[in-house]
Amino acid sequence: MKIAVVGTGYVGLVAGACFAESGNDVICIDKDAAKVETLNAGDMPIYEPGLEEIVRRNRQEGRLSFTTDLPAAVREAAIAFIAVGTPQGEDGSADLSHVLSVAREIARAMNGYKVIVDKSTVPVGTSRKVADVIRSETSHPFSVVSNPEFLKQGAAIEDFMKPDRVVIGAEDEQARRIMLDLYEPFTRTGAPIMVMDCASAELAKYAANAMLATRISFMNEVANVCELVGADVDQVRKAVGSDRRIGTSFLFPGVGYGGSCFPKDVKAMMHFASEKNYEFKILEAVESVNACQKTRLFAKMQQQFGDMKGRTVAVWGLAFKPKTDDMREAPSIPLITALLEAGATVQAYDPEATRVAKGIFGDRITYTQNNYDALKGADCLAIVTEWNEFRRPDFPRMKSLMREPIVFDGRNLFTPEQMKQHGFRYHSIGRE
Repeated sequence: MKIAVVGTGYVGLVAGACFAESGNDVICIDKDAAKVETLNAGDMPIYEPGLEEIVRRNRQEGRLSFTTDLPAAVREAAIAFIAVGTPQGEDGSADLSHVLSVAREIARAMNGYKVIVDKSTVPVGTSRKVADVIRSETSHPFSVVSNPEFLKQGAAIEDFMKPDRVVIGAEDEQARRIMLDLYEPFTRTGAPIMVMDCASAELAKYAANAMLATRISFMNEVANVCELVGADVDQVRKAVGSDRRIGTSFLFPGVGYGGSCFPKDVKAMMHFASEKNYEFKILEAVESVNACQKTRLFAKMQQQFGDMKGRTVAVWGLAFKPKTDDMREAPSIPLITALLEAGATVQAYDPEATRVAKGIFGDRITYTQNNYDALKGADCLAIVTEWNEFRRPDFPRMKSLMREPIVFDGRNLFTPEQMKQHGFRYHSIGRE
């Protein structure tokens, strides 16, 4: 099948590469000529495990290419995916200007029947708006489909190739058949392809992310109560998660969620509910709790030290989660910002996100080559991202490098007993 994917951001690039990996001919389009040149040179604009290898292999085998020429790509394709950004407005709404602009360009390039697929995360009703735009620009027949992505950064290739489910919003039989054929290779192990109306498909993505964000904020509230009453949140989490009605996923307390999806999708769902005069009170609480949780480590530091002026703080982890370089809404940002405003010096390390961090903080913090270098002369360590390489450190080496052996663990990587044994003053989430 010949496929065009408009947008080579995180979603578009992963989707294009994985469709090519299953034998389709895929052209990925981006208006950024420098980015297209980078991709054609075999370099990746983002870090995602396994992506570079798939892109390289499918480029070499001629199934995947990159271009700035949208009209030519659309004319070649049977299916055109729209995978461009939907940035968040100040009121929490999703900006659809890029999506609708691409829809207009696709319409003007059409030379026959096409399936146009919304792959971007878009509010309910977007498929109708896309159809209206296309209809105003062409007389060629077409179908508009909603096909939201459910990818976890750091595991996106696995999620795409072996999905839990595929959600397709399609309202005519021809489009349904084409989309079922496209996704059949990815669901041979029994994962369901759920075909529904476009509005339901659009809402499913927001509802899923909002539910996961709710679980995180709920468990962070539980952790905060644990600290007040002397309970251990890890024991509470295990007891709660063993209930088959609840399960263990997304019950780990920490310093709040971040990234490109949860914060934006929670706000967007609240916004389009409010447009229908509905107040989504649970999500208002979820967002409020998350904002407060991102201040927890700094508050613990202030409680330990009082004035932070002149203190040197080591930070392990800058990305919002492991296995990505994404720092959008990362908990590290408010923490480091608060430390700098309080007059502290920050020495930070992240395996992948240093380049991105430099674009945010510039030379206001020090970036180290490894996690131990960040500890040199530090008054304390803040663990913000749970990279695997942080889980089994050399504790005697850590202690020898630090001015004071104090750890503020925002991801509960260690146990209080373990840290006491190694001679550290240890502050974690929900276990004090």
